[in-house]
Amino acid sequence: MSWGTELWDQFDNLEKHTQWGIEFVERYNKFVKDRTDIEISYAKQLRNLSKKYQPKRNSKEEEEQRYTSCQAFLAVLNEMNDYAGQHEVIAENMSGLIFAELSRYIQELKQERKLHFQEGRRAQQHIESCWKQLEASKRRFERDCKEAERAQFHFEKMDNDFNVTKADVEKARQQAQTRHQMASDSKGEYSSVLQNFNKEQHEHYYTNIPNIFQKIQDLDERRIVKIGESMKTFSEVDRQVIPIIGKCLDGITKAAESVDEKHDTQLVVEAFKSGFEQPGDVEFEDFSQPMKRTVSESSLSNSRSDGKQESKSGKSKGKLWPFIKKNKVKAFSICGSGPEDFSHLPPEQRRKKLQQKIDEINKEIQKESDQRDGLTKMKDVYIKNPQMGRPESVDPRLAEIEQTIEKLRQESSKFEAWLAEVEGRLPTRPDQPRRPSEMPELPTTAVNNCAQDRESPDGSYTEEQNQDPQLKVAAQNEFDDEFDDEEVLTAIGTCKAMYAFEGQNEGTIAMAEGETLSVIEEDKGDGWTRVRRSEDEEGYVPTSYVEVYLDRNTKGT
Repeated sequence: MSWGTELWDQFDNLEKHTQWGIEFVERYNKFVKDRTDIEISYAKQLRNLSKKYQPKRNSKEEEEQRYTSCQAFLAVLNEMNDYAGQHEVIAENMSGLIFAELSRYIQELKQERKLHFQEGRRAQQHIESCWKQLEASKRRFERDCKEAERAQFHFEKMDNDFNVTKADVEKARQQAQTRHQMASDSKGEYSSVLQNFNKEQHEHYYTNIPNIFQKIQDLDERRIVKIGESMKTFSEVDRQVIPIIGKCLDGITKAAESVDEKHDTQLVVEAFKSGFEQPGDVEFEDFSQPMKRTVSESSLSNSRSDGKQESKSGKSKGKLWPFIKKNKVKAFSICGSGPEDFSHLPPEQRRKKLQQKIDEINKEIQKESDQRDGLTKMKDVYIKNPQMGRPESVDPRLAEIEQTIEKLRQESSKFEAWLAEVEGRLPTRPDQPRRPSEMPELPTTAVNNCAQDRESPDGSYTEEQNQDPQLKVAAQNEFDDEFDDEEVLTAIGTCKAMYAFEGQNEGTIAMAEGETLSVIEEDKGDGWTRVRRSEDEEGYVPTSYVEVYLDRNTKGT
């Protein structure tokens, strides 16, 4: 079926149809462009989502990565990042294989269509010109015939009139003959033009127009084929990344299957195990006998002297971790402001921290040693090849590295001694003087008295209801004596918050920008200032976050 024979008289409609076809390709191409933009935006959002939930460096989230569930979640985030990459591949392929290709093809299509219809218009103009020429020749032949007929009638009239001279008759006859000759010439010309027009018309409708329309038909059919191929490519672009996306999903499944609840449970034990033994049984005290009571080792009513002696000896076998006031615990937990030897931590946690510190120092020593070895080799090269450099130029750096290694070894020895102390290989190290911001000596009186308390369902400790009031008062007085440094501190000035501080760590206090607080303890060099908002609300804030105004009189005293 050919447009040249079936649609020979539908030039204008074919022109409109082919224009619609090009507009349809442009519409489809815009659809592909919009899909590409969606894929790029989706991939970007997936990457941002994965980045948002990645653990922050040097934060608590990074420490949580030892748990298998957190590791699985991290693997899911990484797989989602790869998943986003596949959508970027889809966008890239659609942009290159479909959008760019169709954009180029549309321009070629428009140009080719323009040429074909220009050729068709020229053919139409030519046949119309032939038709006009035929019409002009026809009208001229008709006019000449009428003129010859009128000239013949005039001649016959003159010839029959006896009053007309012979010369006039001869003139009329010659004029009639001339008109007849002109009519005969017009007839021949008309016949020739008619034959030529019929020939041109036959060639126009049976050769030229079919050829032009066939080219236009081929153009439109190629457009349709191109659309189909583009739609197929549209699906193949997605299909190509399905195996990789499947691998990403398999990775997520594998990560989910790697979650080990027993392993995470053991990590919790290792993270929070204190190393203390459970308290022993409380022995029965017979008050009915008129004799001096014998107090069990685990009783909370041990005498003050026994408690202090036990505190001095540093032994608390069978005791609970010493109870200390809440604000004291906070003071040592903020931002690692505890002692260097981690003595404020339970034994097991202290051992882990010391071991971790030793490992870090050993890594630094190894790093410095590698640098030293590299510089030594460089110096040997300089000695053998003086033109490459001066050997003595390396000596200052080598000396600096040696000093650094020596300092690190001393640090390592110090922490190893503390570790040996914790593990029981060395005798207990005597307490060393500490800065005011470090943890004071913990009273073992509280340790000895801890068994007198009973743990309530909510985790708090309450005293026994049947305890002797005098013993209770004595124990309370003894406990208060050990913590007499916890009396309310006098404000030594005020401070104004330059920035807001959330105060999420234990021992800190939140503050809003512009808020004014009372200063009760200056910065001791650890970057923290102790402040108070009310009698029951105090804590530490970063010194760099506040502007401090100290009372000169108070500071002087």
